[in-house]
Amino acid sequence: MSFKSTDNYIASSELSTAVNAAVTLERPLLIKGEPGTGKTRLAEEVAKSLGLELIQWHVKSTTKAQQGLYEYDAVTRLRDSQLGVDGVNDVGNYIRQGKLWQAFSREQRCVLLIDEIDKADIEFPNDLLVELDRMEFHVYETGETIKAIERPIVIITSNNEKELPDAFLRRCFFHYINFPDAQTLKAIVDVHYPNAQSALVKQALEIFFDIRKVNGLNKRPSTSELIDWLKLLISDELSAEQLKSGQLKSALPPLFGALLKNEKDIHLLERLAFMSRRDS
Repeated sequence: MSFKSTDNYIASSELSTAVNAAVTLERPLLIKGEPGTGKTRLAEEVAKSLGLELIQWHVKSTTKAQQGLYEYDAVTRLRDSQLGVDGVNDVGNYIRQGKLWQAFSREQRCVLLIDEIDKADIEFPNDLLVELDRMEFHVYETGETIKAIERPIVIITSNNEKELPDAFLRRCFFHYINFPDAQTLKAIVDVHYPNAQSALVKQALEIFFDIRKVNGLNKRPSTSELIDWLKLLISDELSAEQLKSGQLKSALPPLFGALLKNEKDIHLLERLAFMSRRDS
């Protein structure tokens, strides 16, 4: 098995190497990078390119590590026992498999995505150390041990909202997705909009990178926001000349709401545009 760029996903040589190294080492691949740089999409494309099933576990602030293993519904079992429901004596009827259990039980190798692990409590990664290392866990209610039939390819994403424990980091192969340069970003755009006017794309990329260079932005626009913005520009049939007339030097770019996601950044660019016009 070897992963590289696909028709729908442009992966740098460093990223492809990281994926293949993690697979060889049988270690979780920890992916960090700016939001919108394709971290979650990577797991989807790895599964698709290798012909494997993808199991996704999207972590929230309230997510507990135990939920990834299994959950025992004692309340429903108590209610059923009071109502005389058949099967209440079989505790297995009240255990719901988590995403790790599902991945471990697959007879064919799969890809397990643990998405945005840094959203959860700081103890969340530590609580999964043994399970991800040994690829097994114990179900206390039934007394059985669940062990991976085929070790899944584990991809873990983080937006760096909080630091991850050292013990967890030691068990991962790490890769940081750098923001794409102009050439790589052009290739990404071509994947999404192969028939877009080259002049429009060139002008849009220039404006996009100009905005990202502005000091003081709370949130710089990401790759996914560029893709959305271009979709609007193409839909409105704007030309490169029309787009150029709305450059940062003279005014905010058209449909800037796809790029800028808070009022402070909008006000900052409006002030810069005003100062530029006044100086002119």
